[in-house]
Amino acid sequence: MGKARIQSVRGPTQRQLRVGELIRRNLSEVLTRGDVHDPDLGRVPITVSEVRTSPDLRVATAYVMPLGGRDQDGTLAALRRNTAELRHLVARGLTLKYAPDLRFQIDESFERMDETRRLLQDEKVQRDIASGTDEDARDG
Repeated sequence: MGKARIQSVRGPTQRQLRVGELIRRNLSEVLTRGDVHDPDLGRVPITVSEVRTSPDLRVATAYVMPLGGRDQDGTLAALRRNTAELRHLVARGLTLKYAPDLRFQIDESFERMDETRRLLQDEKVQRDIASGTDEDARDG
């Protein structure tokens, strides 16, 4: 089992988490200030919910969502089109040996949360939750 395999089993290191959060903050600020002169990036506010870095910190994947989930494909295309400029602007706030390559993905966790909420509101699920609570009270 190689080092890369062990890394993926254990999860990210503290350094990866710290650098990912620093990149997330810097990228959010750059997008909020409108430092990139692309009208497509200025149309809708973009939330950068998380940045995950590779073990060597050379690649950073930013999980993003345009406000209200509107025009996800257009937003992703605009971010990818401006990757070099975003990388340069984000790197200014970092003290790393190398500026990481930025990659962008739509954050689907928002959709999963909405789906979970919808499922929890379902009548059958509510009935199951209530009956499970009644059984727990009798057992305990």
